[in-house]
Amino acid sequence: MTFVDEVKKGRFLSATCDLSLPFTVGEWILESGIHCKLLQRGVLQITPIEQMSTAKDIVLSSGVHGNETAPIELIQQLAEGILLGHIEPVHRLLLIIAHPEAINNKTRFIDENMNRLFKVRNQERNIDCKVANQLQEAVNSFYGSSKAIQPEKWHLDLHCAIRRSEHYTFAISPYSHKLSRSNSLFSFIQYAKIEAVLLANDPSSTFSWFSAEYHGAQSLTIELGKVADFGENDLTLLSYFSHALMKLITESTLPISWNNDVEVYRVNRTLLKQSESFTFSFPNDLPNFTFFEEGTYLGSDKEQEFIADEKGEAVVFPNANVALGQRAALMVKKAHIIFDEQVRLCG
Repeated sequence: MTFVDEVKKGRFLSATCDLSLPFTVGEWILESGIHCKLLQRGVLQITPIEQMSTAKDIVLSSGVHGNETAPIELIQQLAEGILLGHIEPVHRLLLIIAHPEAINNKTRFIDENMNRLFKVRNQERNIDCKVANQLQEAVNSFYGSSKAIQPEKWHLDLHCAIRRSEHYTFAISPYSHKLSRSNSLFSFIQYAKIEAVLLANDPSSTFSWFSAEYHGAQSLTIELGKVADFGENDLTLLSYFSHALMKLITESTLPISWNNDVEVYRVNRTLLKQSESFTFSFPNDLPNFTFFEEGTYLGSDKEQEFIADEKGEAVVFPNANVALGQRAALMVKKAHIIFDEQVRLCG
C-alpha cells in the first residue's frame, strides 16, 4: 500500500504520521470531478471542478504544535469526507497536518517552537525549521497557482491552548501591513460562535501572520479548547465551529454581519523573557484571559517588575518557560471594533 493509496482511502492522518511509509507525490480526480494533489507529507490540495467569481483559496492548517490534537482530528474528518465523496467544496483548499514528528512524539515541537519560525526561510538546524520551510513553500505554491482572477485568500491555523481559558474558543488576528481583517472574516468568527477575538498590534512570526503578511490572506490563529490526547477530545464542544467551517468551504459566501456577540480584545503590551530569573506571581495553570486589577504585581525579570496597567489587564498565553527573547505573555484589554469593509479598532 503506497502513501497515495492510503490517502485515497481517506486515511490522511494515519498516512501522514506513518513515517515508515515513504512519501510519494500524487494527483487524482474524484468521481465528483474534484482534483486532489499531495504536495508534501501532510499537505493535500483540493481543487473543485469550477472556479466561481466569488472563489476563495483557503488554507486550513493543524498540527503546527504536535500535541494539539482536536484540530488535527477536525482536519482528518474534513479530508476523509472530501476524499470519500461525502463533502464537495466549492473553493480551493489546502489541508495541512503540519508536524508528524511532533505529533508522534506527543509534544508541541521537537527542538524549537515551530510557530515562531515563519518570519523568513530558516537555516535547517533542526526538524522544526525544516518543516516550517516546507510549509512556507506549500502555501506560496498554493496561493501562487490559483486560476481565479481575484481569489479571496484565507488561512485558518487551528490550535488548542495548553491551559484552561475564560473563553473556550478564541481567535488571534495577526497584525499585518496588508488588508487582512475583512468584514467577511469577522463575520465567520461570529457565525462560528468563537467566543473572543484578540487583535495583535505588532508583526509576529506565526504561521497565520506569514499568510497575512506575505499573501494578504484573511488569516487567524484559532484556539479550539484545551490540549488533550487523541480520542479524548469532546468535539461536540466545537460543533458550531465545525458547522461554520463546513459552510465556509461548501457555499459561495456567508452572511456579512456583526452583532457584538464576540468579546474583542487588543494587545496592550507583550512581556518578553529577558533572563532566566523571569518569574510570574501566579500559578502556571492560570487560565487565559484572567483579569488583574490595576496595580496588581504580576512578576519580575531581573530588576524589572511587572504591574497591571491602568484600569487593569488580562493575561493570555503566560509561559515563563519560553526561550530567552521570546514572548512570555500577552497583556490585553477589552476593546470595540468598527465593522467596516476592513475591521479596525475604535479609538
